[in-house]
Amino acid sequence: MTQKPSNAFIGASWLALLTGGISYIVGLWNANMYLNEKGYYFTVLMFGLFSVISLQKAVRDDLEGIPVTSIYYGISWFCTVLSILLLVVGLWNAELEKSEKGFYGMSFTLALFAAVAVQKNIRDSVSVRKSKPKEEEQTSNYYVNTGELPK
Repeated sequence: MTQKPSNAFIGASWLALLTGGISYIVGLWNANMYLNEKGYYFTVLMFGLFSVISLQKAVRDDLEGIPVTSIYYGISWFCTVLSILLLVVGLWNAELEKSEKGFYGMSFTLALFAAVAVQKNIRDSVSVRKSKPKEEEQTSNYYVNTGELPK
């Protein structure tokens, strides 16, 4: 059985996702670069977020015995690595200060990690919610079948 994540962990995960994503986007908004460059970095962020969520789902499904095709699993890994590589190559060749490059790298990493944590929390919460009625039903059936009163 999956345990429901604590409210503190859920809140911290969402805060990290919002901090990473909003910081990255505000940095782009204020950056002194062409609009097509801003579009590139924004697309890399969106692609990265989608790919890590997809990878987390594929890995979790596989661990839980839910069928995952090898092509989907492989594409999820490929897209995750590709999004990181695209950011690294883009920053490596960008005419930005090293501190700006570090800022984009760190906020990107924070957003990706937090997206995985948020996805895990949502999935765990749904899993716990789905299993609750079954446990309560089994407990109530025990009392009905045995004639004991709940303590």
